Amino acid sequence: MSANKAALSGCKGATVQSGPQTSLPPSGVGSASLDVTGRLDRLGVSSRGLSAGDAAARLTRDGPNELPVARGPSVLRRFVAQFTDLFAVMLLVAAVITLIAYELGRPRDAGNLQLAVAILAVVLLNAVIGFGQEFAAERTAEALRAMVPRRSVVLRDGERINVPAVSLVVGDILVLEAGDAVPADAQVIEAHGLTVDNSALTGESEPARRTSDADAGGVAPLDAGNLVWTGTTVSAGTARAVVVATATDTEFGRIYRLTAQTRTERSPLQRQVAAMARRVAVAAFCIGALVFAIRLPSGGPVVTSFVFALGVMVALVPEGLPATMSVALAVGVRRMAHRKALIKKLVAVETLGSTTVICTDKTGTLTKAEMTVQAVWVPDQIHAVSGAGYEPVGDVENPEPLRRMLRAAALCCDARLLPPQPGGRWRVLGDTTEGALLVVAAKAGVDISAEQRAAPRIEEFPFDADRKLMTTVHRVDDTVIAHVKGAPQELLARCTHMMQGDDVVAISDAMRRRVVAVTDDMSRDALRVLGVAYRLVSADTGQAEAERDLILLGLIGMLDPPRPEVSAAIATCQRAGIRIVMVTGDSALTAEAIARKVGLISGASPRALTGADLDRLDDQQLRTVLADPSPVLFARVKPEHKMRVVSTFKDLGEIVAVTGDGANDAPALRRADIGVAMGASGTDVAREAAVMVLLDDSFASIAAAVERGRSVYQNIRTFLIYVFTSNVGELVPIVAATFAGFPLVPLSAVQVLAIDLGSDVLPALALGTLQPEPGTMDKPPRNPREPLFSAAVVRRILFLGGIQAAGVTAVFFWHIHNAGLPFSAFTADNPVYREALTMTQAGIVISQIFVGLTLRSDRLSIVTLGLRSSGRMLAAQGLSLVAICAITYLPPLQRLFHTAALSVADWAILVACGVLLLAADEIRKAVLRAQRRHASFAVA
Repeated sequence: MSANKAALSGCKGATVQSGPQTSLPPSGVGSASLDVTGRLDRLGVSSRGLSAGDAAARLTRDGPNELPVARGPSVLRRFVAQFTDLFAVMLLVAAVITLIAYELGRPRDAGNLQLAVAILAVVLLNAVIGFGQEFAAERTAEALRAMVPRRSVVLRDGERINVPAVSLVVGDILVLEAGDAVPADAQVIEAHGLTVDNSALTGESEPARRTSDADAGGVAPLDAGNLVWTGTTVSAGTARAVVVATATDTEFGRIYRLTAQTRTERSPLQRQVAAMARRVAVAAFCIGALVFAIRLPSGGPVVTSFVFALGVMVALVPEGLPATMSVALAVGVRRMAHRKALIKKLVAVETLGSTTVICTDKTGTLTKAEMTVQAVWVPDQIHAVSGAGYEPVGDVENPEPLRRMLRAAALCCDARLLPPQPGGRWRVLGDTTEGALLVVAAKAGVDISAEQRAAPRIEEFPFDADRKLMTTVHRVDDTVIAHVKGAPQELLARCTHMMQGDDVVAISDAMRRRVVAVTDDMSRDALRVLGVAYRLVSADTGQAEAERDLILLGLIGMLDPPRPEVSAAIATCQRAGIRIVMVTGDSALTAEAIARKVGLISGASPRALTGADLDRLDDQQLRTVLADPSPVLFARVKPEHKMRVVSTFKDLGEIVAVTGDGANDAPALRRADIGVAMGASGTDVAREAAVMVLLDDSFASIAAAVERGRSVYQNIRTFLIYVFTSNVGELVPIVAATFAGFPLVPLSAVQVLAIDLGSDVLPALALGTLQPEPGTMDKPPRNPREPLFSAAVVRRILFLGGIQAAGVTAVFFWHIHNAGLPFSAFTADNPVYREALTMTQAGIVISQIFVGLTLRSDRLSIVTLGLRSSGRMLAAQGLSLVAICAITYLPPLQRLFHTAALSVADWAILVACGVLLLAADEIRKAVLRAQRRHASFAVA
């Protein structure tokens, strides 16, 4: 340090230079190997800092120290984009077709115009819902900018001044103290006990030591011991550092660019819905064209044939499905919010339910991101410590023998324990390891403030990486005591005696081996171990004298503890067939120990790959590693490594969720199918890059959200069955009339739209809000390649739709047959035809009531489920029944829909058809349950 000071003092009065030589590669690459003098010379700055004029000139040349604002689509473009979804296009086409029918009809039917307007209203509603959910989209760039501190202390013209962080330039000398956020990438030129919390950038939980010593050439920038980075925080000590990179040239800027280049992909549900919409649209057009071609040679009017084909096309288009799906997803979003999981995009609800792999980081996600003392050893007994975090609440087992050691440990700390502000929590200003020592001392009954007053510090020998010790010297009355803490191996080598009870005894070889064994045992439990010792000294004792012939007091083991709810959440996810892989910036040893504590791995050690290992693996080798179901964890990884793991999992066909809380997690959060950020402790960067935010930072909320997501997907499939069952019931009578040669449609396009947009929507919404069935999390994830229209879904649609279609088709032709007239004698105004038309429409609505009841479960009987849990469904179906009665009996609606009043006997026939449908599906369920029982018995 003295050499550095001399070098700095030798620069006093040097001419401040400016010009091209001050430009640097991004993130200060290549600067770490330069010593202080070389760095200052290269930047053209003296130890007095830049002059005001030079700083202004550099600011004009290089621009402000801020990240550019990401410019996304305008609000108008985002809103217009809601109308480009294929389902929205299909609805618009339906509206256009209805308008065409209105224009071609002679006389024109005002009902067609009204329904076209209604369809357009549905499209607008869908757009408003989608736009409202998407408007809070990614603002990653703004969040990154917000992490740059607003003001910073710098040296300019030899004076300390407070300047806006955006005005910092390359060559500015920062003055850093404990608690400061680092505003730009900088090289340390003077340091006093400096440690920096890099967790937001690297994911490492322990503060990193920083010095002004030049690093050897070839060291990776993030591993350089003399560089500090934008967005990190000074944990302890003081320093001066010269700025080597600002704005997008910083390491944060690199992450910003990496994040901005990551494209957001469509969710599995979006892809499946788009594929389904394409198939439905093609099928509707082809079948409509076929019907038109069959009827055209019959000699009837072209407009009549076209309207007939229109009925076929409209019958196949699920007009109410987009609104139903959007609202069902929105319901899922609200329910997840109640479980402390905030979803920013509607489709993410289903994506989470489809998850097959969760890539989770460690610090702040599985752990509390708070160092906590777990055990204290004094010769020769280990004392357990309860409680977690920085709140000094918990118990120390038999604290009396520990107070001497914990008092010494607390006095040998620079950190401060800060009580919570209203609504906040306890915090540590300074090194988190020292914060843990202060907390355990308080738990053992040590009054830290009183001890500091009774033993004022008169000297300090800061920690450094060579000796791995920190020593503070205190005066207690007429006695001077040196308290020493540090790495157990280094401390033990300097100890000649140890405390046993109240006695000081010489350390034997056996006792040294015992201390080493205890240290190793604690380390295997992923505890960071510190030794504490003391000795009596004189007031003018130097460092070497103060740190020899020490008296060992004991050992302290601490850990960033797992969150208490994590183990159960991981067990739930594993039971659900979801693979969980830890990807962390921390060490492999710590990662494995935490993974074992939370139940992520058991048995033999997993395969552990570091970032360096990933660099050596090509893409095929990495795919082979990830395709192997054996446990694997990734440690010491960088943002690009994490994103590469996520991308490879996606290439293998997995649906990947990624958790994270730091800025370093942002690219992977964007790349994943669903990014999950921590809401309370996470950075703005992570929260903005993610599509899901855990408001309580609880991993358990992920398991609850997965269950809800699976339920949402099942509900989507359920109301798909409901909607397309109705479409089959609408299509078959029309096609049957075509081949039977009946000149009129059994169901008009106006009636089809009334069913789809009126009678079907509310019951479908009720189906979309069903609670998860028992055992939802006991099943493996669905195959991500399985289409929405799976074989099981198609079979259920054809089974229920076939029964419904057969019933309404039979009812229609039975009513026509009873008139005793030939087909050619029927006109649109024939009362019997209008009654038959009404019975077809009402028959579909009545049948759908029974379809809705049976769709509440794929295997459980309606008797088992009961009607009490069907309140929303019954209410929705009651409204549908009211609507069809109004269409049937109210004269204005009779004229609009071309219907006629039905008798009680007619209604009885329609209800009987619905009861038969329900009975048929109950028989199907009973057969299914019997088959499963038989299969279970055979396996047993």
